[in-house]
Amino acid sequence: MSTTSKKKNSLSYSEYIKFNTKFYLKNFILNSSKEGKTQYGKYKGKKKFFVMQTPTHGNLGDQAIAYAQKRFIEDNFKGYEYIEVPFEDVIKDTKEIKKVLEGDDVIGIHGGGNMGDLYLSEEYLRRYIIKTFKGTKIVSFPQTISFSDTSIGKRELKKSISIYNKNPMLLIVARETQSYNAMKKYFGEEKVVLTPDIVLSLNESSDMKREGILTCFRNDKEKVINHSHKEMLLESLKKHFGKVTVSDTSVPKKIYPNQRKEELSQIWDSFRSSELVITDRLHGMIFAVITNTPCIVFKNSNHKIECTFLDWLQNKDNVQFLKVNEIEDKNEIIKRAELLIHKNNSQSINENPFKDKYKLINSYIQRKVTGVKNERV
Repeated sequence: MSTTSKKKNSLSYSEYIKFNTKFYLKNFILNSSKEGKTQYGKYKGKKKFFVMQTPTHGNLGDQAIAYAQKRFIEDNFKGYEYIEVPFEDVIKDTKEIKKVLEGDDVIGIHGGGNMGDLYLSEEYLRRYIIKTFKGTKIVSFPQTISFSDTSIGKRELKKSISIYNKNPMLLIVARETQSYNAMKKYFGEEKVVLTPDIVLSLNESSDMKREGILTCFRNDKEKVINHSHKEMLLESLKKHFGKVTVSDTSVPKKIYPNQRKEELSQIWDSFRSSELVITDRLHGMIFAVITNTPCIVFKNSNHKIECTFLDWLQNKDNVQFLKVNEIEDKNEIIKRAELLIHKNNSQSINENPFKDKYKLINSYIQRKVTGVKNERV
C-alpha cells in the first residue's frame, strides 16, 4: 500500500473534479482578486513569526491547536511578533505579506490531522504556502498524514511529495510515529521530526469539584461507533452513574481568534468538572489529559488516536484506549469507568511531562536563522 490509510476517499471522481473546480474558483479567482490587509506594514523591520491556515470554524480541537501554537511561539520566540493569518485570508493577503518578509522571519502552518486527501482544501492551501513562500523558513506544526489508498489519494500524495520536496526551508512535524515514518519515506528524513500534538504542551488542570461523566463523540466521516450503539451506551451509563453530560469538541458556529480563549475555557471547564470522559475524538482525549481528567477513548476511522495513545499516553494510569471489538461491550466499558473513577487521581498537574518534547522545533528554527550547515535536528 502506498499511503498511510486504507480508508476510502469519500469523493467520487466526478465529485473530486467539482471540488477542485470550486476550490480554485473561490480561492484563486475570487479570493485572490480581493484587497489584502494592509496592517502588515507595521511589522516591517521586526522579526516576525506568521502562523497561517488557522481555523475560524467551530472545531475546538483545531482551535486549541491554534491557541497552543501561539503560546508556544510567545514562550520560545520572545523577540518575534506573532502574526496569525486565518485560512480564508492566506491567498488574498499573500502580496502584502511578501512585502514585509525578511531574513529572520518564520512561517508556521497550522497543525492537526488534515495532511492527506480527506480534507482536500486544507492540503491544497498547505501546498500553496509551501510553494509560494519557498525562500522563508517554514514549519508545519505537528500533523497526522493520511492519504487514502485510492486513485485520488495516490494522485494527491504524488502532488504533495513533489511540492514539499522542492522546498529546502521546510520542516514537517509529525505528531505520532506512524505519520513520522510515512513522512520520512515521502519527504526525506532531513525534513521531518516527531513531537506530540502541540495541545499536549498545555497544562489546563485545576482542583475543581468533579461530578458525573462527560461524553464527547464525533458525528462525521471519522466516526467508528454507530448511532444506535452510542445511544444504548449512553442509556447504560445514565442508569449506572446517574449524571451523564453529552458534549462535543465541535460547535456549529464561527470562532475568530479573539473569541478562541473564551470558547476553549468553557469546554475545558466541562472536562475539569467531570469525574470521567468517554470520547472518540483525539482532542477529547487530549483535553482530558491536559485537564488531568480520567478518560476512556475509542478508536476512530484512522490511526491518529491509537498511535497518539501508544506513542505518548499509554503509561498514564487515567487514560484507557479501547479497540473496535472492545467498544461493543457495554459492561466492559462500565467496569473500566468504575475503576478509573474510583482511582480518583484527578488533581491539578504541577509539571507538564511533554514540555521538552518540542525543543526539536526550536533547534531547527535556530539553526536556520543562524545558518548552521548541519540541519538535521
